[in-house]
Amino acid sequence: MDSDALLTFLTVHRAGGITRAADELGRTQPAISRRLALLEVELGVPLFERTREGMVLSQAGEVLVPHAEQVHAALSDAADAMGTFLADKAGPVSLAVVGTLAGVSLSSVLKGFSTSCPLADLSLRTATSDEVSEQVRRGEAAIGLRYFDDRSPDVETVLVGFERLAVVCAPQHPLAGKRVKSLRDLENDHWLSFPNHFERREASAENLFAQFLVRGVSSIDWSPVDSLSAQKRLVEAGYGLGFLPTGSVEEELQAGSLSLIEVADLNAGNPIFAIVRKNAFLSAATRELLALLIEGVGAEE
Repeated sequence: MDSDALLTFLTVHRAGGITRAADELGRTQPAISRRLALLEVELGVPLFERTREGMVLSQAGEVLVPHAEQVHAALSDAADAMGTFLADKAGPVSLAVVGTLAGVSLSSVLKGFSTSCPLADLSLRTATSDEVSEQVRRGEAAIGLRYFDDRSPDVETVLVGFERLAVVCAPQHPLAGKRVKSLRDLENDHWLSFPNHFERREASAENLFAQFLVRGVSSIDWSPVDSLSAQKRLVEAGYGLGFLPTGSVEEELQAGSLSLIEVADLNAGNPIFAIVRKNAFLSAATRELLALLIEGVGAEE
């Protein structure tokens, strides 16, 4: 028993016969009769009684009518929902981002998305870059926002921009708001960065070590902190320096709870990529969000 069979049954019932039902459905009378007969064989009961006045519902037909109407109504609702989904930028939209990218620029994009797609139901989750890619591959997220490219053959990526990395300190640090010639001038400070676990690898710690290494400094004093919020709070309290994306500390810089140390020989940043499954269907709302992300995230060079 399928939806077409139930629709045929309901149309015959409402039209009062096969001839009118055939006209309404745009089919031949034999096709309607055959479809109805197959349904009766499948159910094992007659759905209509043939009388002089025409076709009238049997007892079994009367029992089936409300169920068939519920199915038909549900299918109509589904079709309407799909129409809205495609035409009106509605429906669920899932986004996975690296936690440090969930800053002011992303907030601005999401505000714009809520204005342009008020009927969309957006869900947001944070993860590492590798986890973002996995969530997109598994279909748990329609769009991912991660650091560095993913060359896997089952995904498509587009460069969104670059996020500048800067040295962040507490306002009471002697060099707060000042400029130093080289990163080597800060080699004796204590540093805070994300853990360098291989299975949850992110660019921050490796990038920090590499910046010192190319300047002839083979090791620094540092502590792993696996939370961006915790890093910022510890830096605010004077427990060390942070090497953080500027976009993730904009609010603290504006509030004066964090400061920057400008380093003349430092020009570091992480490339940001948007990622989707290859050949995946993207709803109108999802495509709108992707366009806004490409336009509005990671604009710094």
